[in-house]
This record gives sequence, C-alpha cells and structure tokens, in this order.
Amino acid sequence: MPIHFGTDGWRAVISDSFTFDNLRIVAQAIADAVASDHWDKSANGGKLPDKNKIVVGFDTRFLSDRFAGEVARVLAANGFKVMLAQSDSPTPAISYAVKHHAAIAGVMITASHNAPRYNGLKLKGAFGGSALSDQCRRVEIYITDNEERARGPNLMDFDKARSAGLIQRFNPLPAYFDHLRTLINTDVIADNPQRFVVDAMYGSGRGVIKSFLQGTGCEVAEIRGEMNPGFGGVHPEPIAKYLGPLASAVSSGMGNFGVVTDGDADRIGAMDERGNFVDPHKIMSLALKYLVEKRGWTGSVVRTVSTTRMIDRLAKRYGLKLHETPVGFNHIADYMMKEDVLIGGEESGGISFKGHIPEGDGPIMGLLIVEMIAAANKSLYEMVNELLEDVGPALYERVDMRLSRPVAKAEMTEFLTKKAPTEIGGQKVTEVSQRDGVKYIMFDDSWLLIRPSGTEPVLRVYAEGRTQAMVKALMGYGRTVAESVV
Repeated sequence: MPIHFGTDGWRAVISDSFTFDNLRIVAQAIADAVASDHWDKSANGGKLPDKNKIVVGFDTRFLSDRFAGEVARVLAANGFKVMLAQSDSPTPAISYAVKHHAAIAGVMITASHNAPRYNGLKLKGAFGGSALSDQCRRVEIYITDNEERARGPNLMDFDKARSAGLIQRFNPLPAYFDHLRTLINTDVIADNPQRFVVDAMYGSGRGVIKSFLQGTGCEVAEIRGEMNPGFGGVHPEPIAKYLGPLASAVSSGMGNFGVVTDGDADRIGAMDERGNFVDPHKIMSLALKYLVEKRGWTGSVVRTVSTTRMIDRLAKRYGLKLHETPVGFNHIADYMMKEDVLIGGEESGGISFKGHIPEGDGPIMGLLIVEMIAAANKSLYEMVNELLEDVGPALYERVDMRLSRPVAKAEMTEFLTKKAPTEIGGQKVTEVSQRDGVKYIMFDDSWLLIRPSGTEPVLRVYAEGRTQAMVKALMGYGRTVAESVV
C-alpha cells in the first residue's frame, strides 16, 4: 500500500500500513527534505533555526514511544541532532519546543483524535506549527524517489546515537508552561480558584492542565488520565457522544464544569455544570468576547468555513477584520504567520490566539476557559446563555454520509452551485460560497455547508440555524442532496 503523506502528515492502521519499515521510509524522506535546499530555513521570529536540530515527540497510542525512537534513529543516522521527548506530550508542547529550541523541524508521532487502531506522524515547521504544504509535498517526493531508487533508510543504533550526543532526551513542558504563563492570567484564577474536572481522554494532555494550575488554589479532578493505548475503546475526540464519563464526573459533584482535550491535546471541548456539552463554536465565541472586552486586545479573526457565524457578528461589533478559510488549521496558521491575528479556530476544536504558536492547543484553551469563568464569577452555563442571548441563537448540527464511490470535489461543487435553491425553510438564500465545498447562506444568517471529504468517500453536511426548525430544514435539504449523489 503506498504511503500518502498529506497536509497534516501521515496516518494509517498500526501493523497494516503503519509499520516500523514504512515509518523508517517516511523518516528518511523527512531527513532528505529537511536537508535539501527546498526546505524553508529562514529566520524564525528573528532567530535563524539550527538546520541540524529536529524535535521528536509522541502521544499515548500503542507503540508511539517506540515509533518515536525509530524516527530519532533515522534522523541521527542522517547527521541531525534529535531532541526526543522523555515521555508522551501534547502536540502543541512539541510544536512550541520546535520554535523555542530554534529547531529546523519537528516530528510528532500521533493519530490525533482517530480511532485507537491508527497511528500517524505530524510534521512541524520551524515556526511552531504544521509544516507548510510545500514542505509536506517535498517529503512525498522523496518517499517516491527513494522507493524508485531502492534506497533504504539510514539507521543508527539508539544507544550509540545517545552516546554521540545525536539523540538527547528532554522534557518539553517547563518551557511550554513558562510561555503559557505569559498568555494565561494566573492571578485572575488565583483570586477566584475553580473546582472543575479535566477529561484527558487517555491522551497526551494528561496531567498538563492540573500541573500548570498547581499553586493557584484550584481543585482539579482529572479523569481518563492513566495510560490506556486503547482509549477505553472510543475515539479520543472531544465531542458529546464520547463524553459520558465527563458528564458523570460533573453530575456526581467532582467539579462545577469540565474541560476535555483529544488524543494529542490539540483540540478542546467543555461541559457546563448541568452536563451540557459546550462545543468549540461557543468556546471560540466566548474567548473572542473575553479577549476584546476584558483584555482590550485587537487583531483580525480567522475561522473555517464550517465554524459558527456568531464569530462574524462579534467581529462586526468590535470592528475587527474577519477571514473565512477552508477546513483545516493549516489555513488559519497561514494568517497567524502573516498578520496580527487575535484568535483563529475551527469547529473541530483547534483554536489558538494572539501571542501563541500557529497551532490548535487544547491545554491553553482549557486554561483560558478557567480564567474566563474566574473573571466573570458566573457559571459556564450562565456564560453560554448570555452569549446566545447576545449573538445567538445558533444551533448547530453535522452529519457525515458515506458515499458508494468517491466524488471529485470540483464536480460536486459545480453540481451544488448549479442546483442552488432560492430558499430553504422559508428563508431566502442570499449567498452561495465555494470556499470549501458549497455553502448556502440564508437571509437570517443561517447556513448549510455540503463538502466532500478530501481523504475518504464521505460527504459532510453541516448546518447552523437560528431555530431548531431551521436546522431541521437545512439538514433535511442537505441529506436530500447528499442522497441524490450517494
């Protein structure tokens, strides 16, 4: 099976395609790409990266530590100095380490929120975010080139590499915490300490939020924080259907609210004291309000095409420029690297804000939620209700429909644009966008998005409405269109 190195690296089923042999091939291609003249070796925040240094981290998945060690062996054999995390770590902590230690690149062994049978590899640029698409394409070229020339990976004995100083173990958390202290106001939290639950979903965010808040007076109860490479049999994705244990913990009085991070802790979700899931749409909207109204911050706002338009209404109120991007945090990161972005985020829970790396970060957003609640001296339920009264209502639904055959995105976009309705659910369609799939925007700001997946035969249907009836009408229309394709 060919190795497909995509925009976010490579993911595959463990022992099927994700094998030690294939991983060595990918690691060798990364070494070749980073050593080539095509790799971006420009200054990182005024500091030229060390073109021979690469950071390697890993999550809690089956064999992730062993896979990371194997990547380190290949990179060391190619003459790179490898900083290898000493234990499982959040992806954003590894990304920050790349920038902080002025490394030329980073590798994170993780399949993020995917099912337990998967593992994967994320590639990081010197700036502390996902590698640029050109860099990922370069790796794919070297994979193909090496296979055609029957060139195998270089490999060095792990202990020899350590003795030679080519592999050095390190803890990424102290520097990451120092950085977070410049962005999270621990004084505000210490003035009104919170009792809450952190659900680590058995991922590499375990212990991070709790450790950071030591000394603030907060009572933090962590669940699903032990090592469990099978993730308890669920996808480590912070969405409502996988958060029964968090709902139970909150309802049993372990805390007044909950925050949750995914398998590699680059996504965030939350739960109020009544057990209601607080999705990333609401988290990002609350954060935007807080950063403007309480901190007095400004800057542009970036959201993906599938993220709530509550963000648009807030940006308009504050006079902030708003950018809509295709799905994928890499598009948000592009803006974060070229202009003054106040906050950027996507509906799946990847959110970052001003002063931080261009990377979705679960722990920093969980800590910002704690700070916002402490500052407001209100419950999360009350804060969400006030948000919805202010810029809502905004009711959201998404469904993924499996297709009998893969559909070309361009063909689907043309079909949906030509067949655009004049109205749905009694609301006139005022705009048809083709930024990523096709999005019908209604007169009342409700919207329907239909987009084929870029990686599997799936059609994703998203809707946001001002009433439950409108969401039902939008989803009904979306399903009808999708079924005509299926």
